[in-house]
Amino acid sequence: MNRYVFGMLVVLATSLMGSSFAIGKIGLSHVSPLLLVGIRFTLAGIIMSLWIGKKRLPASKQDWMKLLLIGLFQTTIVMGCIFLSMRTISSGETSILTFVNPLLVVILGTAFLGLKYRWSQWIGVFVGFAGVFVTLGFHLQLSTGTLLGLGSALSWAIATLMVKKWGARFNHWVLTAYQMLFGGLLLLLLSVIAESPRLELNATSIGVILYLAILGSIVQFATWYYLLSRGDPGKTSAFLFLAPFFGVLSGWLILEEVIHSYVYVGGLCIFVGIFLVNWTPGNGNR
Repeated sequence: MNRYVFGMLVVLATSLMGSSFAIGKIGLSHVSPLLLVGIRFTLAGIIMSLWIGKKRLPASKQDWMKLLLIGLFQTTIVMGCIFLSMRTISSGETSILTFVNPLLVVILGTAFLGLKYRWSQWIGVFVGFAGVFVTLGFHLQLSTGTLLGLGSALSWAIATLMVKKWGARFNHWVLTAYQMLFGGLLLLLLSVIAESPRLELNATSIGVILYLAILGSIVQFATWYYLLSRGDPGKTSAFLFLAPFFGVLSGWLILEEVIHSYVYVGGLCIFVGIFLVNWTPGNGNR
């Protein structure tokens, strides 16, 4: 692939990932958190499932349950934690904490799947967690919003390992569509159980929902999976560190959020840590 096209698609995918935090926070003024993400992913899942048709659907109940479990961790818990956290902390801080997930993948993958990582990746883990400590203002008094942000990262890491273990069983478009659909439906159910659902239908709320469902979910996933399929997945995934940068930038541009200087320093450490964890030098493995 032409490197300029590759670069533009990387910027498109990661900017959509990052900007979804700020756009989502706008939506919270009109829609309750769990209902907002429930509508977002249910709508995105329905559109994608209709688009892919019956392309290599799972044949067994066990495989459908695996898809449901992936959707629970990748969409329901991750997005529920993200949007609940933004009620008390900035969208920029939430995006930084959420994208700690590649660092957690290294730890959990070593502990539970016996995966082996290079020394540079372990350095990335320590640099990344140092960045989290700095981002939190050099203290460990974690607020509810901060805990939820870290919870989203942990759940994403668990989902990543599930996909690593089970992903080969599914067509990746089927996996993407149905994990979003199942996760979205679970979020709608959780909204009824755990919150007082609120939905103000107006131009802003409709625009936010359509942006998040179409651009922030379908276009983002389609672009990212295309990049992964056209290049080396290890090297491509290193560019995920751009997503929290765009999250902080969009929070500043769109929401006029004030970002303290230590957040920039902590965010830089996290970006470096994620880069070291994901980067595959030369032709090496993982």
